[in-house]
Amino acid sequence: MNTWIITGPTSGIGRRTALELAAHGTVVLVGRDPAKLAEVEQQIGASGGRAVPVVADFSDLGSVRRAAAEIVALGRPIAGVLNNAGVFPLERRTTPQGWDLTYATNHLGPFAFTEALMPRLPDGANVVFVCSGVEDPERRPAVVAGFRGARFLSVEASVRGEWKPGGSTRPGFDAYATSKQGNLATVLAFARETPRLRFNAVEPGFSPGSALGRDAGPMVGFVSKYVLSPLAPMIRYWSTPKRAARVIAEVLTADSAASGVYYDERGKPMQGSVEVRDPGFSDRVVAETRALLAAVDRDRSVDVEGLEQHRE
Repeated sequence: MNTWIITGPTSGIGRRTALELAAHGTVVLVGRDPAKLAEVEQQIGASGGRAVPVVADFSDLGSVRRAAAEIVALGRPIAGVLNNAGVFPLERRTTPQGWDLTYATNHLGPFAFTEALMPRLPDGANVVFVCSGVEDPERRPAVVAGFRGARFLSVEASVRGEWKPGGSTRPGFDAYATSKQGNLATVLAFARETPRLRFNAVEPGFSPGSALGRDAGPMVGFVSKYVLSPLAPMIRYWSTPKRAARVIAEVLTADSAASGVYYDERGKPMQGSVEVRDPGFSDRVVAETRALLAAVDRDRSVDVEGLEQHRE
């Protein structure tokens, strides 16, 4: 039986997608809240499916790598990986390490998770990233909503929460758009680098019924869920968690050789920003991300060695 890995499966689009994937095999649920993971596991089990929970905080690289190792240790044949976990705080937040929380959670964590699993993925396995059209400064609905596209300077600058001038009046918007551009750049570069695997991206559409904008407050959440969400199927670029989950599951489980494709909320191919479509740019994002992660690993190794020497 095939095994499908999904991150961020405890609410909104992620939860709906996890339920869709349960019809295709065992689902490995990767998230940070053990209690919520158990709820989804029980829901899948009640429908006759099978799920395995794995705890991971995607803002913490150590946690991400431990989760990847735990999944590998399961010894299951992995058919696909869905990188869905993400956050969208409206203001700037940082991790305990001082990194920008949005960029670390949305880009660095999924990147490290994917690279840790890739050597164990069989030929033809599909890796899908949930992306967002807000990375494109020419995408009109995003501009109307207050986004100004990705504001990438460098991976190191992004980790520090520094963005190209001329962005949104809300710092959280620039962080989110830039992190999602990082996801799309990863997909496009990985598809060129590793043809034995498939790498694709999905723009799920704006889903007012999802939990991504939870920081907006209870009143906005109420209006989004009960007023805007019912209208979503009738508005271009909008969607619902249920419909988005169906599209994402179809892309992930498709018996197709397609790789390096960016799908819209209807499951049709679309294009990202002019910047991210430049192979030189996406290769640069990947190279800088790898360099940063390698430097973090070296620093951690030095810390561990120093601690061991001190104990001796």
